[in-house]
Amino acid sequence: MYAIFVKFHCVPGKREGFVEKMEQTGILQAIRDEDGCLKYEYYYSQRDPDELLLIEQWQTKEHQQIHIGQPHMARMQEFRSDYILNASLGEFEYK
Repeated sequence: MYAIFVKFHCVPGKREGFVEKMEQTGILQAIRDEDGCLKYEYYYSQRDPDELLLIEQWQTKEHQQIHIGQPHMARMQEFRSDYILNASLGEFEYK
């Protein structure tokens, strides 16, 4: 299996708004319905009100790579900068 974690630094006061926008547009559900997606969840930091953590789990790295090219991901890019200042990510494979 393949996993990614992404730490987002959000525009002040817009962290929850980003997750809400992902839900309202149907993008979050579209991602979770993708072939090979095992988990796609957001977590809020208790210490930093502008930090958001995303955990993605996929059957394979190839599934995650296909995910990046999906039309709903392009739609997300249209509004991402309204909510997210920057992001850092890590990845790992496991059995």
